[in-house]
Amino acid sequence: MTDLHLWLRHEVRSTERRTPIVPSDARRLVESGVTLTVEESPQRIFPVEEYEAAGCRIAPTGSWVSAPADAVVIGLKELPDGPAELTHRHIFFGHAYKQQPGAEELLRRFAAGGGVLLDLEYLVDDEGRRLAAFGFWAGYLGAALAVLQHRGRLVAPLTPTSKDELDEMLQPAPDDEEFTALVIGALGRSGCGACLAFRTAGVEATPWDLAETRDLDREALLAHDVMVNAVLATTPVPPFLREQDLDDPARRLRTLCDVTVDVGSPLNVLPVYDRTTEWTEPVRRLRKEPPLDLIAIDNLPSLLPRESSSDFSSALLLQLLEFEAGGPWGRCLDPFHQACRELGIAEGESRHV
Repeated sequence: MTDLHLWLRHEVRSTERRTPIVPSDARRLVESGVTLTVEESPQRIFPVEEYEAAGCRIAPTGSWVSAPADAVVIGLKELPDGPAELTHRHIFFGHAYKQQPGAEELLRRFAAGGGVLLDLEYLVDDEGRRLAAFGFWAGYLGAALAVLQHRGRLVAPLTPTSKDELDEMLQPAPDDEEFTALVIGALGRSGCGACLAFRTAGVEATPWDLAETRDLDREALLAHDVMVNAVLATTPVPPFLREQDLDDPARRLRTLCDVTVDVGSPLNVLPVYDRTTEWTEPVRRLRKEPPLDLIAIDNLPSLLPRESSSDFSSALLLQLLEFEAGGPWGRCLDPFHQACRELGIAEGESRHV
């Protein structure tokens, strides 16, 4: 593969320390013939010197805007507000196909410049299963933060850590009160991570998945002390929590963590809040009496940046080594064209399609 040029960009979000390609996998890409340019980034968990030692080219922060036309720009989270016209192929989590805030504006930027979005959420196999995902670590951290908050030990602002350090914080203290926990979406990647974090904290969570949510027992849901939502809805479903549920005097639920964070989308299964929480203020109180605390952070795995990046990169590497117009990358491109058509956006003349 001598004709692929990947351009690993710096992440503009100050709390984003992850990377989709770690240095050891960068070396494998370079050895396979891929040209890999890596932007300098003061916050990336892996220093740029490790990429340089792996044979990568090094470029200034934000220089992807003037990258060669055939370069494929790769990142994780949102792009900066400019430029207005996006001319390259971009690989990242675009969050642009479920009517999320800012989605139409992003798609119009691609259409104006003739570029395309290859959204990592839609990089799937023949049966629709994600080929590279951060879900396990998102679920693990979501449950871990919920435990720490419920036990009164969550400290803000949040700072990145290691799994060993986090697991030590999760160990129950002798005076900790027992509590019940519920994980919805327990059979998925995120749900499995959440269940493991609860077990690490000495709590055996109640696992719910499709069978339990088809005929939702709201009374049973509200009877748990802590709840983690790890469901990624792809079609509209009745919400798991409604405003009237929060005001139910029988509600025992005190701590809610939404790992999926589909706020603003019509597919949101927790339409009881209207904005995410942040590392600086990770918890928002939805009700004062009885109290209900919300954690809804949309880049949870960045709190374990080394572990989550390494897992994600090892899975993505296999797909990058077979980067081509068809196959998984073709399936990844289809939703982009479909979303543009549904919005009535005329795509510009593209070099990439």
